[in-house]
Amino acid sequence: MMLPLPSIYRGIWRAAVHSLRTRGTPPSRLLSTCDGDPTGLTDADTIFALSSGHGRCGVAVVRISGPASAAALRCMAGLTHNLPPPRTALLRSITDPRSKEVLDRGLVLWFPAPHSFSGEDSVEFHIHGGPAVITAVLQALGSVPGMRPAEAGEFTRRAFQAGKLGLTEVEGLGDLIHAETEAQRRQALRQMSGELGRLYQDWSHRLKRSLAHVEAFIDFSEDELIEDGVLNQVDRSLCDLQAEMERHLKDERRGERLRSGVQVVIAGATNAGKSSLLNALCQRPAAIVSPIAGTTRDVVETALDIGGFPVLLSDTAGLRDSPDLVEREGVRRARERVEQADLTLVVVDCAGLLSEHQQAAGFLQEHLRSVLASEKQPGTDRCLLVLNKTDLLPEKQRQKLDLELRGVSGLPPVCLISCQTKEGLKDFLIVLHSKVKTLCGDPLSGAPTLTQARHRAHLQQCVAALYQYQRYRDTDLALAAEGVRLALTSLGRITGRVGAEEILDIIFKDFCIGK
Repeated sequence: MMLPLPSIYRGIWRAAVHSLRTRGTPPSRLLSTCDGDPTGLTDADTIFALSSGHGRCGVAVVRISGPASAAALRCMAGLTHNLPPPRTALLRSITDPRSKEVLDRGLVLWFPAPHSFSGEDSVEFHIHGGPAVITAVLQALGSVPGMRPAEAGEFTRRAFQAGKLGLTEVEGLGDLIHAETEAQRRQALRQMSGELGRLYQDWSHRLKRSLAHVEAFIDFSEDELIEDGVLNQVDRSLCDLQAEMERHLKDERRGERLRSGVQVVIAGATNAGKSSLLNALCQRPAAIVSPIAGTTRDVVETALDIGGFPVLLSDTAGLRDSPDLVEREGVRRARERVEQADLTLVVVDCAGLLSEHQQAAGFLQEHLRSVLASEKQPGTDRCLLVLNKTDLLPEKQRQKLDLELRGVSGLPPVCLISCQTKEGLKDFLIVLHSKVKTLCGDPLSGAPTLTQARHRAHLQQCVAALYQYQRYRDTDLALAAEGVRLALTSLGRITGRVGAEEILDIIFKDFCIGK
């Protein structure tokens, strides 16, 4: 999947495009030879692009895909006769096809169709990664008739069109490229391997079979060509399928959360040490810390990797009533973030807690209701209580408070820390990692999870359409069949593959109609 080009390469792209447009013959109709004599091509363009990372590097990979790939390889690698064996690296001098100047010395690989990433004839040049070398090779490719720079994602698009990848695998590939944590990498690799796509393809096949049986019953039941009990089989199949889809949707958005990052919000009263906690977790001064109440007025965000899981950590303004318009806006934004949070870290200045058990526990429960803006008993699954400034308490009082609060029911996990001395931070990180892992789930265990909002939307439409089948099953079979067809279409929008011919194939295969 192509990424946006930095400015250093955009000029090269424009120059290459311009060199193609200034020729009299359309690029898609030409095939270059080393002598410059064009021969006919198919309508498909041949595309090229830098496929490795941008900037200075040891090795850069330039990829070519399309019918003119072999000609470009011959011209630029000095191969007058036979192409190299498929998928075998060959060390060659890479030259400009016009000036014959040697641009670099590197490896060339030949991938004949259909055994390539895009399903077309493809070539890779593995060259040195200096900007001048990359620039020279891309400009040389732009001078070859029949070739043009690739658009963003065009190689992957051709792979999809050639049937090499389904839409879910394409999305998995994009997620793998952008993965920043170990858990994201595992989830993306699992999706790219086709596991999620195979699940949806299985559901799609079962829907096609059910739809074929319903339509065959509508059209041919009067001719007694359909077996008895066909609709009962369809009823059972669709009921089971609907139940599977609903279980799949009830995943608490773990896959989507892992893909985009867990929203963790630090909230609490002013001067509780929220910004100090942010800085301690980031291990850098990401937020201003001062003894003046109300220092933080806007949301300060930073991305973290907590044990391989992505976290978007937000520090918010202290929650209090204030006559200051700016601070009131900060408090409003803080409460808005708390409502949207996957996990809220409620920070409390433990030096201000009353030492008696019932009073401390009661105060914390009321404080949680205030921070979480909930009239009900505060939930313990999406919240952590962080008692900060333990360094200000005597050792015995700290131990007593810790012991007593751990025995109180109805409170979320309690962590006693000191952002000043870093005491308790290690234990707090263990608890935080456990919470984040629970919210994301294990990407390698169980059934594959939803990773995209569009998957969820189409599956919800699919389930709603199956309810239509149930609603009209006994009154109007044509409308019931339309519900199955809508479900199949919705599911096909996820995988990118659905067609009427497949339904007809099942009808003739299962019922032998029209011998």
